[in-house]
Amino acid sequence: MKNPDQTRRSLLKATSGALLASTLPSMALAQQQEKRSFEPRPGNWRLFEVTTKVNLQKAGGTSMVWVPLPSVNTDWQRSLSSAWSGNAKNVRVEADSKYGAKYVIAEFDGSAPPVLEVVSRVQTQSRATDWSKTSSVRETPASLRKWMQPTDLMPLDGIVKVTAKQITEGARTDVEKVQRIFDWIIVTTYREPKVRGCGTGDVKAMLETRNFGGKCGDINALFVALCRAAGVPARDAYGIRLVPSAFGYKELSGNPASLKGAQHCRAEVYLRKHGWVAMDPADVGKVMRLETGTWIKDPDHPVVAPVRKALFGGWEGNWMAYNFAHDLKLPGSSTGKLGFLMYPQAETNGEAYDPLDPDAFKYTISAREI
Repeated sequence: MKNPDQTRRSLLKATSGALLASTLPSMALAQQQEKRSFEPRPGNWRLFEVTTKVNLQKAGGTSMVWVPLPSVNTDWQRSLSSAWSGNAKNVRVEADSKYGAKYVIAEFDGSAPPVLEVVSRVQTQSRATDWSKTSSVRETPASLRKWMQPTDLMPLDGIVKVTAKQITEGARTDVEKVQRIFDWIIVTTYREPKVRGCGTGDVKAMLETRNFGGKCGDINALFVALCRAAGVPARDAYGIRLVPSAFGYKELSGNPASLKGAQHCRAEVYLRKHGWVAMDPADVGKVMRLETGTWIKDPDHPVVAPVRKALFGGWEGNWMAYNFAHDLKLPGSSTGKLGFLMYPQAETNGEAYDPLDPDAFKYTISAREI
């Protein structure tokens, strides 16, 4: 007869072995799921058709609608054409005189509920900076001047200037300055899902209150303001995600059938040796907060690290830019200036609709890749 202790030890050994064997595949799967890649590369142009439909069914009077158009032409985007249809009595395209932001303006006389459809075609491609090479493209000091100026919500003096100096103290090159600011943004700010839309971009208020929770319009605006205050030309690019990410990141994707809430602003900096370079610290924060079921606090986490690396100098071409504009006053509008334009706008009898409530302000945006 076997010793009871020996029998017990044999049973425990067998059970432990079985548990270990059953656990290993799930552990391996978890590790594999954490090993993410995010490596956008330029070279392949993609063609998209983007459709914005506005339907003001409850409008009772004269109305105006403004729809932003893609108006960026660079080495990463070609804004090709736009067409429109509907029952407006007058439709025209105008452009902001400072930034060149284009938009459709449609006027309705109130004889029928306003209907407007705008279809734009645009080509995009991914971006990635080869830091070992020097760009041959150069901007003149005059062309860079407006990307060094303050805006209504991005002052460059006071606390903004002081903060930029503290962050970049000892940095010798513009690349070092931008890297310092990019890293500071990632560890200091955070994605706050409760913020409406893309945020407001009031950088002075963020620094004074030390409330660093926000969305892309806040976080990338702070990045741009700090870069400008540190002497590096920088700009916000206001646009919209069009299709899913090729790398499986759900928070860096758009649903082409319904782009409700897909608006996203990115950033660029001008570096002496590299020209205009893509940046997006806000999307790093978005991945940290929302990509998994857990708020990731470590920017070196395997889910975050590939995105953090790639978005310093690149981004994926599943996104379209409308413009780089700030402080726009829309012709015919009874409201004041807009901090930025990447949502449709509308008014009836001089009263503005809330562009952040597309259920009350009936509009849809969709895309298809051609």
